[in-house]
Amino acid sequence: MFPLSFSFSSSFNCFLICLSFKSSAMKTESKKLSKSSWPKLTMRKWLNTKNGAEKFQSDYDATATAMERRKSFSDEDRYVAVPDDDFSEGKSGMKGLVLGKQSSPESGTGALNLRMFVGTWNVGGKSPKEGLSLRNWLTSPSDPHIYVIGFQEIVPLNAGNVLGPEDSGPAAKWLGLMHEALNTNNYDDDENNGDHDLKCRQSFSDFVPLDGELDNGEKFPKTPRRYCLAASKQMVGIFLCVWVRADLCTHVSNLKVSCVGRGIMGYLGNKGSTSISMTLYNTTFCFVCTHLASGEKFGDELRRNLDVSEILKKTKFSHSFKSLPHSLPPESILEHDNIIWLGDLNYRLAAGYEDTHELLKKNNWQALLEKDQLRIEQRAGRVFKGWNEGDIYFAPTYKYLTNSDHYVAQSSKSREKRRTPAWCDRILWKGESLNQMWYVRGESKFSDHRPVYSLFSVEVDLTSKYRVPRSCTLKPLTSTALSSTSAAKVQAEEQLFLLTRAQSCIDTVPRF
Repeated sequence: MFPLSFSFSSSFNCFLICLSFKSSAMKTESKKLSKSSWPKLTMRKWLNTKNGAEKFQSDYDATATAMERRKSFSDEDRYVAVPDDDFSEGKSGMKGLVLGKQSSPESGTGALNLRMFVGTWNVGGKSPKEGLSLRNWLTSPSDPHIYVIGFQEIVPLNAGNVLGPEDSGPAAKWLGLMHEALNTNNYDDDENNGDHDLKCRQSFSDFVPLDGELDNGEKFPKTPRRYCLAASKQMVGIFLCVWVRADLCTHVSNLKVSCVGRGIMGYLGNKGSTSISMTLYNTTFCFVCTHLASGEKFGDELRRNLDVSEILKKTKFSHSFKSLPHSLPPESILEHDNIIWLGDLNYRLAAGYEDTHELLKKNNWQALLEKDQLRIEQRAGRVFKGWNEGDIYFAPTYKYLTNSDHYVAQSSKSREKRRTPAWCDRILWKGESLNQMWYVRGESKFSDHRPVYSLFSVEVDLTSKYRVPRSCTLKPLTSTALSSTSAAKVQAEEQLFLLTRAQSCIDTVPRF
């Protein structure tokens, strides 16, 4: 909702201006949607009201058949289960190591060490092209137990997509590619299929010794990897999905999603975050996929800092009271045991272009990173205080010419079109049981960004216990708290009045 100090009349004028925007996407979608519903739909987005915002996509329903995939789930669902008979044996040319025993241990036996793959990619508003394969990107020397994949700009950020109905077509295509990559039986025929641009800049053989630190030495049998989609959520161009290995699916609970718009007027979804909260055994996870404010003018980094602050403050995971006797699931990001923040954070380099260009030619990444805005702001304590990020040994991930290894800055003669290369795409984390094993980038030329990904080891708690979120403290209701509650009630009533007034204004807007 808008703060009370925000002028409704001026905001509504902005809304009418937004309605006047025309785009090809808007014209296409308007054929599918009645014209009379456009103003109401746009107003709901403008006021950031919930319109199925708590629903998400998941592979399996506990009551559904094995072939009923990607149904819509609401917050009522506690977990997803995968039928055992859905998995057939097949050939796999991939060798690896597995943590502990092949079967998942029962709750109450202590802790379990798992691997988690995290990837982020701004795809520049392009749908996946025919023949694109994600196998090389999602392949790890040791099979991860969890995949967390975040995309930005899966649709063009035009007026039709920002103000109009959500285009879920590209998300379905990306889900299909991920499902194919994670559940395929054939790893030996990669040379005959797909896009080979998604290879890693560094050889994965460099990281093989890390397996000894993660595993107990048991060999992984030659069986196909199988993953189910625990949850996925889209907000305009931001798309986040979590895949869990099949033998862990029944141990996933308390799946929740939350979206925060930080785009136009600070509320629309062209920028912002999509977050997924879940509990695995008795350990809580929060995955936050973000696309922060763009721009490389002086002071733009402060807008990105504000985006982070607002996302931390406004992201809420609602829970039903029926779960209270057993546990208190986290309601905010920082209440979780383990947090992964990924996405196009858009932080740029503070260095001037000429200085940057010389350092780029020398591949002097460490000197360039001294000018990285995110690290400067983090060291100053203005953003991500107490968060971790791995060492960066790869080239800036933005901005490249289409289908090229050359940065736009190296080719454009116009200072307006020239973008200083920067590490816009990042993965940060917070949590005592998380340990980052590697942090690299991919080499796909599909968009003007390069994908970034990381492998973590994480320890999950198997013991049952009564959980109270770490930031939740029970205090007696004082007079101060009572006055605060009253103030909140008054604010809610005033905002309800604004919504009522907005609805009456919508009814008077000419249909188009």
